[in-house]
Amino acid sequence: MIDLRSDTVTRPSQSMLAAMSAAEVGDDVWGDDPTVIRLQAALAERTGKEAGLFFPSGTQSNLAALMAHCARGDEYIVGQSAHTYKYEGGGAAVLGSIQPQPIENAPDGSLPLDKIAAAIKPIDNHFARTRLLALENTIGGKVLPADYVAKATQLARDRGLSTHLDGARVFNAAVASDKPVRDLCAPFDSVSVCFSKGLGAPVGSVLVGSKALIDVASRWRKVLGGGMRQSGLLAAACLYALDHHVDALAQDHDNAAYLAAGLAQIDGIDVQSHATNMVFAQIPEAHCAPLEAFLKERGILMQMLYASRFVTHRDVSRADIDTVIRAVKDYFAR
Repeated sequence: MIDLRSDTVTRPSQSMLAAMSAAEVGDDVWGDDPTVIRLQAALAERTGKEAGLFFPSGTQSNLAALMAHCARGDEYIVGQSAHTYKYEGGGAAVLGSIQPQPIENAPDGSLPLDKIAAAIKPIDNHFARTRLLALENTIGGKVLPADYVAKATQLARDRGLSTHLDGARVFNAAVASDKPVRDLCAPFDSVSVCFSKGLGAPVGSVLVGSKALIDVASRWRKVLGGGMRQSGLLAAACLYALDHHVDALAQDHDNAAYLAAGLAQIDGIDVQSHATNMVFAQIPEAHCAPLEAFLKERGILMQMLYASRFVTHRDVSRADIDTVIRAVKDYFAR
């Protein structure tokens, strides 16, 4: 199957499986799994932070970060389209007793600075205490402009807020902007980095930040059920991805641009945007379900909604993209 539903569908290569099989392991709850320790140190060094902490998922990593930054009754400022607010089950509110203050994202994925400033509550017992600004990079496949990030995080610091980056695809952002990932992470107090998307590991995220913050997050990881034992088997996959798969993200970006150009030539498809490894296209609602079924019959998996997202990744080749374009053309030519 050619699967364009998400870059989370990637499967470990034989070389990655071999690295997992050969991993030296211990008991990570006791803090003595050497492969986990190596991964945490490697990513902390790569991102320019003091320490790292391995998590089974980005959702849990983000939640532990929010809980490390905020206490019960505190508030964090976040985009309405952000994963931490919209797609993570309301965990901050449900499990952390943290109030989200959502702001509508601008078309480029940023949060307007004036709206951030207006959302920060005064110190008054009537209000939740605003403690944190959370951004996402990439968001909707788009890389946040570096000058915007600098201004937003400086605004947060000036107002006494901490900053967190949901960097699930921060390596995509680094490759697309041709900047070291360290530079993209530098303005933030904490960053969650996911390995199970474009980097192709089967599972795993790492939260990086100061040692003091990671110590607090470690307790919340345990409370959230994230204590794992011989998790070096999983960390080995992430290390392999870190060493071998980062540069290959550029090919995913090229394939997305190629796909966008091909789809744009088809009557009935309105390509709205493409950035990094994501293409967003508007398809008439009456065609969504029939087109999805048509493609599935031809070995192509897509989730067609009114604004459909096509995601390229390391398991999708340029020849696969040609197959997809031909199939969509065939559907609309009927």
